[in-house]
Amino acid sequence: MAAKSNARPPAVAPARKKVNLALQGGGSHGAYTWGVLDALIEDERIDIGAISGASAGAMNAVVYAEGVMERGRDGARDKLHDFWLSVSQEGSLPQGPENPFSTILAALNFSATPIAAWLDSLSGYASPYEFNPFNLNPLRDHLEKMVDFELLRGEHHLQLFIAATNVQSGKGEIFRRQILTADHVMASACLPRLFQAVEIGGVPYWDGGYAGNPPLWPLFYETKCLDTIIVQINPIERDETPRTAREIGNRVNEITFNSGLLAELRAADFVARLIDRGVLQNKGYRRENIHRIGGDGKLETFGAETKLNVSWSFLKTLRDLGRESTKDWLERNFDAIGHNSTLDMRRTLNKPEVSGS
Repeated sequence: MAAKSNARPPAVAPARKKVNLALQGGGSHGAYTWGVLDALIEDERIDIGAISGASAGAMNAVVYAEGVMERGRDGARDKLHDFWLSVSQEGSLPQGPENPFSTILAALNFSATPIAAWLDSLSGYASPYEFNPFNLNPLRDHLEKMVDFELLRGEHHLQLFIAATNVQSGKGEIFRRQILTADHVMASACLPRLFQAVEIGGVPYWDGGYAGNPPLWPLFYETKCLDTIIVQINPIERDETPRTAREIGNRVNEITFNSGLLAELRAADFVARLIDRGVLQNKGYRRENIHRIGGDGKLETFGAETKLNVSWSFLKTLRDLGRESTKDWLERNFDAIGHNSTLDMRRTLNKPEVSGS
């Protein structure tokens, strides 16, 4: 009689699901997105096929992509950590003539200081061509040190879509991974009240958030993946009415930077309803599964002025919050990936109840 085998059956690999990511911009609140990416990288069940991003979302996207291309998942995690650590050190560097712009960053970390109020006033009445004539931007130095753009432009299956706003046409433009340079990413993060427009091929560009924060359409039109996770760090809703000049300006910025996203969500929802009704039967139309991490009230507790806080302790707090939110989201929604949307469109778009909608 044959001896009974004690060998264990081979372990079954976890089901892997592919998703696209759409990463919002929002200053140092992009560290929340760092935490989201860190948790997704950690979860072996998730494959990221494409990423769109604007501003800080664009920076997270290229740092992640170059890390993946260099050393896989571990490389991406390490690269994101090192990038945000590098950013955090800017606000704590010794002040001096060798880096005058660090004085501005340090002042902006403390929203109640007279210097910060003066800078707010200055940016309202003077252009960066006047108060920042040398166009100093410390983020460019961090980005160029962290990202090997030649490697980034090489052959790889990961797709990147980086948004910027064409100043002359007023329209959004998308830069793809195969052509990316530091200029394209800095264009995506160019706030016109602080920095001079970034010129690429003689065309000036401003922050991509004005046109799409983040852009969804390239993920819909240029990839086969039907699941897009939006990482939202700009609140759509706030309960309190802004009353001070700073609060009003901050809220105007939030509304402005969410307008493109809401417009694309309305379009996607409209197409989905037409498909469900059988009106659109052409294979050129497809129903997207849209998900969201963030936008759940946790980031709303931080004032908009904290988007300029680059202290390491604050960035780590946001990272940990992003990781926690992502792990919670995956626990509740992993099974839905590949099958249906988990974003409540009616609530997000504030749609009225209409029969047959």
